[in-house]
Amino acid sequence: MKKWWLGFIGRHLNPRTLRLAREGKSHGPMKFWIVRHVGRKSGTTYETPIMLAVVPGGFVAELTYGDRVQWYQNVVAAGGCTIIRGGHETKIVAVEPYDTKAGRAAFGRFERVVLTILRRKEFRFLRAASDG
Repeated sequence: MKKWWLGFIGRHLNPRTLRLAREGKSHGPMKFWIVRHVGRKSGTTYETPIMLAVVPGGFVAELTYGDRVQWYQNVVAAGGCTIIRGGHETKIVAVEPYDTKAGRAAFGRFERVVLTILRRKEFRFLRAASDG
């Protein structure tokens, strides 16, 4: 992924989507969530906006920019993170591979069509901590 593109997203798009996720609002059919993760080298806490699908036991993430992005590498290294939307926080305790067909099906109709057209196939299951 080109560094300039990721830089553009970080400076211009992420602040807007972070605000929407904090407020629990959607942008049209797209719902944004915040993944709070700790830098594996710096120890700094970061918040990154992502789109997730809610499924039993957790969430499904589509790795739009692949598995080399910082937020994902940090979550894997730490073995978890916190997912936030509209003030509600969910502790994630594991990250697991997720089947492509099931991953696409987990998302809403609009997202599913876009994911299919773009031939997205890298999905991960973010397992939520159980309450009991």
